[in-house]
Order: sequence, then C-alpha cells, then structure tokens
Amino acid sequence: MRDLDAKADAAALRRLALWATRYTPAVAASKEENGSDGLFLDVTGASHLFGGEAKLMTDLARRLSGFGLPARLALAKTPGAAWALSHYGGHAVAAVPPGGEETALRRLPIEALRLDLAARTTLRRLGFKTIGDLLNKPRAPLSRRFGASLLLRLDQALGRAPEPIDPIRPPPVYDAVRQFLDPIGAQSAVLHAARRLFEELCPKLEADGVGARGLRLTLYRVDGEAFAIDLGLAAPTRNATYVERLFGLRLDRLAGTIDPGFGFETIRLEVAAATPLKPRQEGFASKSGAADGNERTIALIDALSQRFEQKDLRRLWRVESHIPERAAASRSDMEREPDWLIDTEAPPRPALLLPRAEMAEVLAVVPEGPPRLFRWRGAVHRVLHAQGPERIGAEWWRKQKTQPTRDYYVVEDETGRRFWLFREGLYRETNEPRWFVHGFFA
Repeated sequence: MRDLDAKADAAALRRLALWATRYTPAVAASKEENGSDGLFLDVTGASHLFGGEAKLMTDLARRLSGFGLPARLALAKTPGAAWALSHYGGHAVAAVPPGGEETALRRLPIEALRLDLAARTTLRRLGFKTIGDLLNKPRAPLSRRFGASLLLRLDQALGRAPEPIDPIRPPPVYDAVRQFLDPIGAQSAVLHAARRLFEELCPKLEADGVGARGLRLTLYRVDGEAFAIDLGLAAPTRNATYVERLFGLRLDRLAGTIDPGFGFETIRLEVAAATPLKPRQEGFASKSGAADGNERTIALIDALSQRFEQKDLRRLWRVESHIPERAAASRSDMEREPDWLIDTEAPPRPALLLPRAEMAEVLAVVPEGPPRLFRWRGAVHRVLHAQGPERIGAEWWRKQKTQPTRDYYVVEDETGRRFWLFREGLYRETNEPRWFVHGFFA
C-alpha cells in the first residue's frame, strides 16, 4: 500500500499521453469519478500507418509491457464501448467489429456505463445488473427515474449519441509521422527526417494556399520519453530547406536538454499554425529588391528567435503619429505579419533615438538658422555640415496641444558624428529658442 499522490499520477498520465501521440495526435485522458486511469486514442485515419488496427494494438501492448506498465486495451467504434471493454471485458486486448457494440456490451455490468455511485446503487436495487438488462426496457421510465445521464451514457456507448474526446492538445490539420527500424540519434539524421516530413506536407499546404507559421517536431525515444520542439515563424513558408535550418538552430540551443539516449524511434511533424501564403512572382518583378530585403529581414527574425527566447526579442511597429518619440513602439509579438518602418519618401530618421530629448547650448549664425556650434553633456561640438530644417508640429487631433512646434536639423561635427537636433520656442513671446539633442545617425 502507498499513499495516493494524485498530482504525480496526473503528471505521469500526461507524459504517457504525450508518448501515445506517436500513434495519433488525438489523445486524451479519461476523466472519471474515481480519477483518470487510462487514455483515449482516436486512431481514425492513423491506423494504416502501422499496418492496420490489429498491428497497432499489438505494437501498443508490446511497448507498454516493455515499460513495465500493465494495461488493458480495447478497440471499438465509440469511446464508451472501448472504455467498458477495457475495464470490464476481462481480456488484455479486445476488439469490437463494426456494428458489434450492442452484442459486446450486453454481458457487461452496469458499472461499465460510467455512471455515478447513486445511479449504480439504485439500478442494482431494482434488479438491473448488466447492460443487457437495460437495452430493451422502455426509455421514458428510465429517464424519469435517473434523468438524462443514464440514457446518454447508454447511447454514447452504442454510438447513438456523439462523445467527442478532449485531446491534450488540438489535433493539427497538417501532420506527418515517420518510424525507424533502427532508432536515430544524430542531429543531422533528425534534421533530415524533419525536412522529409515537411516536404510531405508541402503539397497539402500548397493545395490550400497556406504556409506554415508554427511547427512542432516531436521526438519519441525508445524508452517512452517524448520531446516536443516548437518553431514559430515570422511569416508563412513552404520552404523545406529554410525549415530544416531553423530546426538546426533550435536544436543547437537545446543541446544538453534533449538526450537521445538509445535513439528516437518515431518522429512527428505538425503544422501548429497556418496562414494564407500569396503566390509570388519569381521573375520580372519590378520591386524584387524590396521583396528580397523583406525576406532577409524575416529570415533574420526567425534565426534570432531560434537562438534566443522569443520573449527576449522585440520588434518595432508603426504607430499612427508623426511625433518621433511616438511614431514607433517596441513589442515582443513576433507572430504577426511584418509591418516594417520603411518609407522611402519620408525624411531620414536616426538609428538611435534618446528616450528623452536632452537640452543643449547652441550657437547659430542667426536665431532661425542652423547651428554652428553646440555644447552637449559637457562637450563642445563644432558643426561642419547641417541639413534642415524639418518642421514637426503638434498632433492636431489632440485636444490639448502641449507640444510646441519643432525644427529638426541633421548636423555633422568635426569628428564625423551626426546628430539630430531640434529647436523649439522660436515663436514664443520671449523669442528665445531652446535646443535639444534627440538622436544619432552615426
């Protein structure tokens, strides 16, 4: 006898459920009154990958036995029938032929319907011991006495009412799986398999006009351990070489946390997120240079996302304001479509903008003219070249216009450093302008 540790049991069952996704992505833990003690696997459309349902069941039983986990397996058309046979069928492995649910369930006790304790006790007091005792009885008296739950469980087990399972994660629309007779462990072999799996998915993605924005590569080790590697992309893609390279960067960062042990026997690739991918003109494009630059930026973001934690990366996004300190915002959202701050017709903007403009002492030829010399942070800078002014006024749509008009200049000092200075207050009653350093070009 050992003390019950419900949290540890639930965690172990979840690990087993993740391992079971090697057979099908739709795996859920059974949630019953006395706790979860099993798994539901929806193998519809997946059994052919293992040579049929019988071979899948044999392989599942063999592997569980190798893990030292005693298990009872049942295959049926409905989750209710499979649960009933696995718990009360009396066989280690059972399979119900299509349409044979009623015959298979008839001899089982009423406990196989997953009813609560009160309903089971009342049924036995009334003389109902097996499911067969309930099959031919009028439904109206049973409904009045036990409510809708009894008839619902009975209909679910027989396939008359649907019973969807709640997978541990949503089943992907696009997924591919590959098994290996000889387990693999080298990173190059894993990447090659990932590339081949993505190439299998590309025709389906292309047929639907979408590209992968999120991928999950799951590695199933021979001892039952499963490792999931998630890959988020800045833009949709159907480029297998590109995906292979990004997975390589992610595996380099995860080196030491993923132990291949005696090797991986199964690899599954799932498209976790897919978005429309517009066809692209490969030749005779009028703006091919801009498109190539955009793709290089996307590739840089994807590469950095695999090298570092995504929460540590930030991107600038355009904000609807012409005030320099309000025109862009820094966000960690890398999953949205790019919104580059590139406007070829806009005046030049500095590469570095100070968080807050800092006051400077400026000597100008005339009050309205460009600066010739300025002192900032205790250092004197002599201006060799100046460009401007660029006038930036207050945001006219704001009710309180607290910001005065600014005249910006790009200036270069004797050492070649380029500053972004602005003058404000020229039109005040004092007619004494104030100068500020706001950013740096180089």
